[in-house]
Amino acid sequence: MIQADPASAKALLREEMRALRRGLRKDVPGAAEQAAANLPQSLLGRFAVVSGYHPLGGEIDPRPLMARLQAAGATLALPVTLDRDAPLIFRRYWPGEPVHPDAIGVPSPAPEAAEVRPDLVITPLVAFDRRGARMGQGGGFYDRTLAALRARGPVFALGLAYAGQEVARIPGEAHDQMLDAILTETGYIPARKDF
Repeated sequence: MIQADPASAKALLREEMRALRRGLRKDVPGAAEQAAANLPQSLLGRFAVVSGYHPLGGEIDPRPLMARLQAAGATLALPVTLDRDAPLIFRRYWPGEPVHPDAIGVPSPAPEAAEVRPDLVITPLVAFDRRGARMGQGGGFYDRTLAALRARGPVFALGLAYAGQEVARIPGEAHDQMLDAILTETGYIPARKDF
């Protein structure tokens, strides 16, 4: 039997999991609030700057989690795409303030918002496995961004997902950046033991 290369295997899995995720959004009411409640108490107050994201395409809503982290003292930020091939930047964000489309149309803080460096990045995803492998939308934005952030110092990558987005194993590629943990409506899954 011929094995598919990782990129092809990922593309097939990505389409399947996108459809599943859209269903989970309808079938699992209250998932975002429950996931936020599942963040371990030991992580509250540990991070100075937390980046969330604007939920699109069935992604679980990070706002309840961001609110919990902000209540514990964190400054909030959202990612901004300046160029399709560049790492994301992060700008300071206050809940309720107007957002503006970035270079690829994702709602983001205004250009005059202060640029910040997060020490916790909440990442959306299409699928994950318990090793901490993450499958995103396929543009490589978070892989490039996490690699750039990690080259400058520690950053905690937290995948936020529905429990139903878990798969046995994500096909890996050399550029993939691993998650430190995954948070779902059913619990917290540590992927790295040193956190």
